[in-house]
Amino acid sequence: MRRRLGAWAVLALLAAGALAAAFPLVWMISASLMATGEASAIPPALVPARPTLEHYRALFERLSIGRAFANSVSIAGAVTLLSLAINALAGYALAKLRFRGRGVLFSVLVAGMVVPGQVAMLPLFLLLRSLGLVNTMAGVVLPAAASLWGIFLIRQYAMSLPDEILEAARVDGAS
Repeated sequence: MRRRLGAWAVLALLAAGALAAAFPLVWMISASLMATGEASAIPPALVPARPTLEHYRALFERLSIGRAFANSVSIAGAVTLLSLAINALAGYALAKLRFRGRGVLFSVLVAGMVVPGQVAMLPLFLLLRSLGLVNTMAGVVLPAAASLWGIFLIRQYAMSLPDEILEAARVDGAS
């Protein structure tokens, strides 16, 4: 009985924490549907008296949020596909292909992970400016195409694959 009561107390505490964490998000959505000035009334209403989409209409008309959303989706998609391809190729090569300097190259890669990204910002900007890629989609996508962390993760995964599986695939005709 005491154990069950303790479990219920923990569950009630977790539910209260979840409600407290969700309240700002629910309030933000509710306030976005309120008429102008309704959210700043005292005491503030939790539910809009007359829900309106006027604020969203203004965002899409005046600030061209639709275009910004489309840009975000296209950049995220391009970076994801390009990064996946490059990181997979590099990670597999570092894990399974035998070549001179592989250990040194991997050590440099791991050492590069220690350097904060802010250190590389100025040299990256200067490089992008010299290539004429500032304020272009390519200037956003190309620097994010390969990441040391992605190469490291894929290398570690490829190291866990037994070489026997790869040899069996080659015997079966895989290139």
